[in-house]
Amino acid sequence: MARSRDPNFPPYFYEAYRSTVRRSPRQPLIAVPHTLSEITGPGPVVSSADGEDNDLTQNLGAEGEAIGERIIVTGRVLDDDGNPVPNTLVEIWQANAAGRYRHRIDQHHAPLDPNFLGFGHCRTDEQGNYQFTTVKPGAYPWENHANAWRPAHIHFSLFGSSWVSRLVTQMYFPGDPLHELDPIFNAVPTDAARDRLIGKYAHDVTKSGWALGYRFDIILRGPEGTPFEPPVPSRTAKR
Repeated sequence: MARSRDPNFPPYFYEAYRSTVRRSPRQPLIAVPHTLSEITGPGPVVSSADGEDNDLTQNLGAEGEAIGERIIVTGRVLDDDGNPVPNTLVEIWQANAAGRYRHRIDQHHAPLDPNFLGFGHCRTDEQGNYQFTTVKPGAYPWENHANAWRPAHIHFSLFGSSWVSRLVTQMYFPGDPLHELDPIFNAVPTDAARDRLIGKYAHDVTKSGWALGYRFDIILRGPEGTPFEPPVPSRTAKR
């Protein structure tokens, strides 16, 4: 629970982000003792993750490739001393290139891509590296305020050695004019922390004639830590 007091992290309540008005706690948080099921796992999930699940442009049963600007997103998961964190389960989910999620509650008037499911996972290697091949997600409208549009972003979930070690964040793209208008992005309190949510174009990752590359390192703790979403059990996944 101390994470909510860290200057890198957004507060539970941020008035411009309307969902926090309804969902943020109004009373002091109560620490609940962890049970065995919470301090163990997710071993079976981690062991089932393989390299074939990190290419979102190719899905089993699909008739073709996903439509959109193909990108490679890679980076390292590090602790606060800069040491790699191996064998971490990294999951991503995102909208398609038109800005629509493959989810029943997403009724945005944009086309679904039959060849794009919008999620994938992999494990970090011994040096803490992860990599995904996907398409750049599109911006989409949401109902937070008048003419509200979410900037292009990819959701990240990281699992450590136990279920309660799950961390969730979002990666944004450089140069997006919607950043300054987005209350979720701006709930992060400092310029430096917000900058750490923006993936950096990486020419050494880019593959000639095939895909642009972005680097997004995730630092789990410390003054250079990546901002994560407040771990409030009653909150649903952010859009």
